[in-house]
Amino acid sequence: MLDTVTDALARFWDEYNTEILLSVAVIIGALVVIWFVRRSIKHWHKRVVHRLAGSHDQEDREKAQRFKTLSGVVMVVVLVTVWSIVILTIMSVWGIPMAPFLAVGTTVGIAVGFGAQDVVRDVIAGFLILVEDQYSVGDVVNIAGVSGSVEKIRLRTTVLRDLDGNVHHVPNGQIRVASNMTSAFARYVADISISYDSDIDVAMEVILDTGTAMAAEPRWIPFFLEEPEMLGVNELGDSAVTIRLLLTVATEERWAIKREFLKRVKYALDAAGIEIPYAHLTVVLKEEDSRKS
Repeated sequence: MLDTVTDALARFWDEYNTEILLSVAVIIGALVVIWFVRRSIKHWHKRVVHRLAGSHDQEDREKAQRFKTLSGVVMVVVLVTVWSIVILTIMSVWGIPMAPFLAVGTTVGIAVGFGAQDVVRDVIAGFLILVEDQYSVGDVVNIAGVSGSVEKIRLRTTVLRDLDGNVHHVPNGQIRVASNMTSAFARYVADISISYDSDIDVAMEVILDTGTAMAAEPRWIPFFLEEPEMLGVNELGDSAVTIRLLLTVATEERWAIKREFLKRVKYALDAAGIEIPYAHLTVVLKEEDSRKS
């Protein structure tokens, strides 16, 4: 039995030794290419990702996150490409006709393509989001009708967490417009309404002084990127005059500055005797006619 197997292997080697050697060489070459690519990516991780991830700068940490994601994408693309070339080369070496496989592959590909259009669209959109740096982990964004802080950026989905703590998984293919509210700097447009009886010039001065004083305090100085800018009267409404002030601030303190400024401007306007109009409801009680029995 053993002699029969040995003879069969010997005849097989004598007849197909060239094809076997070429196939082994192709596989070894593919493994070398994959090893080289993987080693290069790991080397980049040590030199780039580790340095950026350990930085105290939020922007550097965001770059590290994008680099890690893109590295994974590159590795997957390389693996698929290399092994596809290996399979096709080996089939050619052994004289296996590729036409039937191509026909079947085309049919399967078309069927899968129709069924996975959304997945493919999501993956392409996710790759473009990463490459174009539309937003990064930690940014507060509004995408596909959902607002929140970006926790993860995957190839197929973006993960957001809103102020209530809810986690939203948004397919990247559904993102038509991405509004990044924390990119580089933020602006808070403060619209303050006063009554028509109030002195507009005095009100504008009080509002501007409040913003300027806040921007000069040690607690807030690092977060005001520019001096508060008074834009003036923005609207003459039905029951109020709206005055607009512009604050250019650091993104991470945008909402804290808004809340603190509104509190201070309320106190300042009250102290200056300037009324902030609000809706009134007057109730008139009609006395019952005493003559009515």
